Amino acid sequence: MVRELQVLEKAQVSPYRVMLFQLSEEVNKSELKSFKFFLNKQIPKCKLHDNSSLLDIFVEMEKRILLAEENLDPLKLICAEVNKSLLEKIEAYEKSSRGRRMSLEGGAESPVSFLDEESCFRMPEVCDSPREQDSGSQMSNKVYQMKNKPRGYCLIFNNNDFSKARKNVPKLHKMKDRKGTNYDEEALTETFKELHFEVIPYRDCTANEIHEVLRSYQSMDHKNKDCFICCILSHGDKGIIYGTDGKEAPIYELTSYFTGLKCPSLAGKPKVFFIQACQGDNYQKAVPVETDADEKDSFLDVDSSPKNYIPDEADFLLGMATVKNCVSYRDPTQGTWYIQSLCQNLRERCPKGDDVLHILTGVNHDVSSKDDRKNMGKQMPQPIFTLRKQLVFPPN
Repeated sequence: MVRELQVLEKAQVSPYRVMLFQLSEEVNKSELKSFKFFLNKQIPKCKLHDNSSLLDIFVEMEKRILLAEENLDPLKLICAEVNKSLLEKIEAYEKSSRGRRMSLEGGAESPVSFLDEESCFRMPEVCDSPREQDSGSQMSNKVYQMKNKPRGYCLIFNNNDFSKARKNVPKLHKMKDRKGTNYDEEALTETFKELHFEVIPYRDCTANEIHEVLRSYQSMDHKNKDCFICCILSHGDKGIIYGTDGKEAPIYELTSYFTGLKCPSLAGKPKVFFIQACQGDNYQKAVPVETDADEKDSFLDVDSSPKNYIPDEADFLLGMATVKNCVSYRDPTQGTWYIQSLCQNLRERCPKGDDVLHILTGVNHDVSSKDDRKNMGKQMPQPIFTLRKQLVFPPN
């Protein structure tokens, strides 16, 4: 196999395979041992024995959807720890790969032909993954797979009662309960059930309980699922959401449970988070309603939270109710501006085949057109994403 890969002048190998081969040639025994250490929770020990080469490890990573031509993030994370020169080689490959794609989009034909499986260590054996390696339809390569029913889990953390926070955390002694939040839970439940997700609500969770629940879903097998959704309805501040006990849960930590390395069965599949919480206590300038922060007295309730919200890898989408430093609004008799608009737009536009990013643009328009007349405030939701394809939730 190695001999055949080295004779590149006799058979053109995909640049992706060449890059992996070059990485395998550069690691020493100590670095190879480090690779095995970082992967010992994702790959069985019997596959990481002393005689396993780095090429063997790449094969096992591809089998488990931890590695593919369009998903190099798990490999980059390991290389950053083991040897930064390896990371630089991957980044150089990505840069040249982007240049080749631009050339192809300009009308050029690809000259690359692929060696057979034996001569170019095996491709992933999971043929139904979202990252399809065959020559399927052009459209299927541009849209995340949504074929399984249920599509995946949709968790809803609905925090209403903050009496513990008021009692135990002095700076939060004025934090209000989140009246009207149950309208949001109902709307999310109805919407995502219609979209064929298995909806599981969790009510009045402490920060630690939120972590525990997410860790339990991190360890689950999502092999027969297409997507993962997590909705959090709570109070918040810059970069965090509050548990009902007033303790902080950093948003980055919550989303990072589902990276390719930590949750291999969701690698290459969209991980979607919708967070209804303020990102500060400022009012965007331009009912009785309320805001989801704790200082301001208002008819609108304010909920507050970015630095880094999502992991630096592909296939994440985070829908935030508002931009950094600003409040978001909740009507005690109807629910929040953001979640109610999100659900309405999903129910109306998913049956038409619209992708989620376009739908979120519509949500931005709807929410930004509303006014907090008391404080002359506005609200603008903020989507943050690293999606590689269109995310569409088909109704059937």
